[in-house]
Amino acid sequence: MTYRLRVVPKKKRRRKREGLITATGYRSEFREIWLGRPVVEQRLFNLPSQVHAGIDAISSAGMYPKGAILFVEGQNPLGVFVLRSGRVKLSVNSADGKSVILRRGEPGEVVGLPAAISGKPNELTAEALESLHCNFIPREPFLRFLRRHAEAALRVAEILSETYQATLHQVRYLGLSASTAEKLARFLLESPPARLPSNGHMIRALPLTHREIAEMIGSSRETVTRVFARFKRENLVRVRGSEICIVNPAGLEKLLMG
Repeated sequence: MTYRLRVVPKKKRRRKREGLITATGYRSEFREIWLGRPVVEQRLFNLPSQVHAGIDAISSAGMYPKGAILFVEGQNPLGVFVLRSGRVKLSVNSADGKSVILRRGEPGEVVGLPAAISGKPNELTAEALESLHCNFIPREPFLRFLRRHAEAALRVAEILSETYQATLHQVRYLGLSASTAEKLARFLLESPPARLPSNGHMIRALPLTHREIAEMIGSSRETVTRVFARFKRENLVRVRGSEICIVNPAGLEKLLMG
């Protein structure tokens, strides 16, 4: 059975907007309220071939543009997204418009899994940071599949444990880091590599604005911009488009020791 998922890209920041998700066999309308460390590898792909074929049978591939909203905080779960390429930001929002980005979803990750398993409303909003290629699996077929395949169910349990550990790590360093410089240094060092190191320099992919980085590390855009400027003056980093070249990893690591 083929499922189709339509995601409307976010054209501009605004308070209220209408969204629509459709799939063969059901239709669901919802209202979105837009208010405002990558997790470890989480793959469903490294399973026996017959199990993998079962996942493919209930999945539908799709391409989504930068800014597309996959699901919003408070929305009932419709299914999960398996990211093939591209990244998403996962954020929580407050009633007064404040937003905190908890983490990024990386290629290979299963996004929306906790809500799909529990049946409770999504606690995060997922937005594409860049063009996405991902597979959508509707919730009910996914749950029936897990009941039939113990290997996949065990892998899902492992993924949920990894998500918990990554979130705990994020909260720990946000709460215990003494300064924005320390938080930003840790964030850069733990960001995923864009490519292999060159001349001892670490190359990091950074498809985020200063505001989005600030939302991830619990700071303000102005402070992040100021600290970035300091890092560049001290020849700790160089910015190359959407990539960050960490020129002096030892210098950033020194900041983590206070």
